[in-house]
Amino acid sequence: MDIDLIKVAGGLIIGVVIILVLKFMIELPFKIVWNSLVGAAILYLVNLTGLVAIKITFVHALIVGVLGVPGLIGLLIYLHYFK
Repeated sequence: MDIDLIKVAGGLIIGVVIILVLKFMIELPFKIVWNSLVGAAILYLVNLTGLVAIKITFVHALIVGVLGVPGLIGLLIYLHYFK
């Protein structure tokens, strides 16, 4: 009887892990697209101010979308001093 309980518990744990991995794999592309859209909107608003001009690319939008204001500042520093 103990062996059956171990098999059931093991199967349950493996099933939950598989479901969590699948959930992560399905959500990840949506998070990347959402963060890119938010980052592009922020870059567009920054470009509207006229103080700086940052080319809106997928990479720039993703950096700003994921990292937020520190990403924007880092991107400004990188583009100004290292390009």
